[in-house]
Amino acid sequence: MSQEFFRTVLGDKPTSEMGLTYSHEHIIIEDSYVTAAHPEFLLNDVHKITEELKSFYRAGGRTVVDTMPSNCGRNILKSVEVSQSSGVNIIVPTGIHLEIYYPENHWRYQYSEDQMTELFIDDIEKGIDQFDYSGPFVKRTQYKAGLIKLATGDGPITPHQEKIFRAVVNAHLETGAPILTHTNFGKQALEQAKLFKKLGANLQHVVLSHVDRAKELNYNMAVLDMGVRLEYDSAFRWKEQEPNYTLNLLENLLPKYPDQITLGMDMAKNAYWKSYGGSPGLNYLIETIPQFLKSKGLEEHYKKVFFDNPKRLYAFSKS
Repeated sequence: MSQEFFRTVLGDKPTSEMGLTYSHEHIIIEDSYVTAAHPEFLLNDVHKITEELKSFYRAGGRTVVDTMPSNCGRNILKSVEVSQSSGVNIIVPTGIHLEIYYPENHWRYQYSEDQMTELFIDDIEKGIDQFDYSGPFVKRTQYKAGLIKLATGDGPITPHQEKIFRAVVNAHLETGAPILTHTNFGKQALEQAKLFKKLGANLQHVVLSHVDRAKELNYNMAVLDMGVRLEYDSAFRWKEQEPNYTLNLLENLLPKYPDQITLGMDMAKNAYWKSYGGSPGLNYLIETIPQFLKSKGLEEHYKKVFFDNPKRLYAFSKS
């Protein structure tokens, strides 16, 4: 494809077809090591997930970025099924999540940088394993990853995490796939951005998640000044008696960094899904953010955060 494209579970599509995009979601989390420890994360009911995505589609939503990477609850066949049934584009990642989501003897600790790089590239270019690397057999499907994920914790970036950074950037530079990261409440976001810059990543295609949880305006500005993108997903999480730090950041930062901010829900807990009997449901941002932006005289940014910024960020781009 000569034009800019993004890679969905159903194949590559021109970015003009992305439409309204949520930039950090959890659509499928299969019964796995993750859900054994965190049963509230189990999201594997195809009927319920399809129901919620259909509602999202009716409200104007067109694309969601799933953020569960390798051997961490992916079920590529279910992702394909709910995308086909709902009409919503789903971008599924490769990469590696936080250490707590894997057993202590996991292969992530044994594989070299080169082996990790190869694994990520194969997910992007050959297809995702039907068994998500959970057993001795690998049966690659035709469905490919469109994103690379990594994560850091509360403390300084470890040598093991640095290995994953290098492998992720290697695969990013080789394939043109965008990068998304997890930060713990925004911690280490600045260090992540600096390491990506040092490793030569294309920072226009790197997005750091949850940095609104850091609350601090100056800290968020310092990270944005590095040239990466930020994803905010806690608008519905703040307690009633505290300020809505996410909305505060949007009000202050959208005029200064109009091209660098995206939004999502990060609904990893099934209790957030209306189709699972919870709230606020996937449509929350569509229902609340336009009115908020209008109330602050920022309505021009609606198209940026939901359409234009994701379109550029999640496009494949080889330098």
